[in-house]
Amino acid sequence: MEQNLREQVLQQVRAEIISGQSMPGSMYSVPTLAASLGVSTTPVREALLELARGGLIEPVRNRGFRVLEPTLTELRNLFDLRELLELHAAVIVASKSKKNLRELTRFADDIARAVKTEDVRLYLEADRRFHRGLTAAADNERLTDMVMSLRDQMRLYGIKSRAGLQRQNESVPEHYAIIKLATSGDVDALTNLLRRHIRAWEPIFVDALTRTSSPREPIVAKRARSR
Repeated sequence: MEQNLREQVLQQVRAEIISGQSMPGSMYSVPTLAASLGVSTTPVREALLELARGGLIEPVRNRGFRVLEPTLTELRNLFDLRELLELHAAVIVASKSKKNLRELTRFADDIARAVKTEDVRLYLEADRRFHRGLTAAADNERLTDMVMSLRDQMRLYGIKSRAGLQRQNESVPEHYAIIKLATSGDVDALTNLLRRHIRAWEPIFVDALTRTSSPREPIVAKRARSR
């Protein structure tokens, strides 16, 4: 029971942060969040601690957990690593003689329904399940954990913008095409599509992140200092 509550809290707070609903500097109080959700403080604290380990928030003594501010460099690094690891997993899956990817179709259906109803939270959850399922089919648990950790650290700022909503619509047929190519074993077509599928979000997130960056330190300056 506690584990299920913890997962529910984790999904909600993670979605709020990565979608930009909870902006950098926002605070999460364990007692306040527990009261608003009608649960005990234990699953809330455990969920927030896991998000802190993932780099989305940081503990603040006697206050709770503060949402951290991402940088363009961090975002681009995440895209680079995601592309590298997710394409590697996809090649393994496509090259297998035996594989069962039927569950991915259900997740793709959920994504299509989320886009149709403009349910961004459902889109995020279904998209996460889809890519976890695809990566997990490579049968490398550590690789799956690494890919999901990278995805969970990425801020999806701009996902509700006009460009973000258009990109969601474009992604619907891509998910079904990914399943088809992975099933047929067409490695080249699969990697080309998956690369575009991942990278198409980058300019949308970069633009939104640039717009929401703290005025105290221009995001361009952050990138320059990190080189």
